[in-house]
Amino acid sequence: MPGPLPNPAKGRSRHTRARASEQRKARTGVIALPAVCTDPVPDLPPIRDWTDAEVAAWESLWTGPQANEWDDSFVMAVAMYVSHTFAVLGKQASAWHAQEARHLGDRLGLTPQGMAALGWQLPPSAGGQLVSLPGGA
Repeated sequence: MPGPLPNPAKGRSRHTRARASEQRKARTGVIALPAVCTDPVPDLPPIRDWTDAEVAAWESLWTGPQANEWDDSFVMAVAMYVSHTFAVLGKQASAWHAQEARHLGDRLGLTPQGMAALGWQLPPSAGGQLVSLPGGA
């Protein structure tokens, strides 16, 4: 799920940067993610009011290692992940919310299973601590 290919006709964006990770994967079969993503954090979709904790989680996710492989087409999926996860942790969700949060986490490479399926590997310095969510998740 690497996203769209770079478009040389566009200016600087997540779509146009060189994907060195794809070249590394071709050689090794594994993408070694950088420890942080230095691309600008996209704005949260203005579909509802977001809490301060959700905004902090959003920023943490978009600066984490996995965000290096996301492009702008991932904005809504990450927003849904944040929304579902906070609903589950706030005990305001049904079972399908929990299931959807789990599936989104896998697809976004935020779980060990998801990272393995995508062929991603965290750098040793990341230590697996990517985002602080309420409830210790």
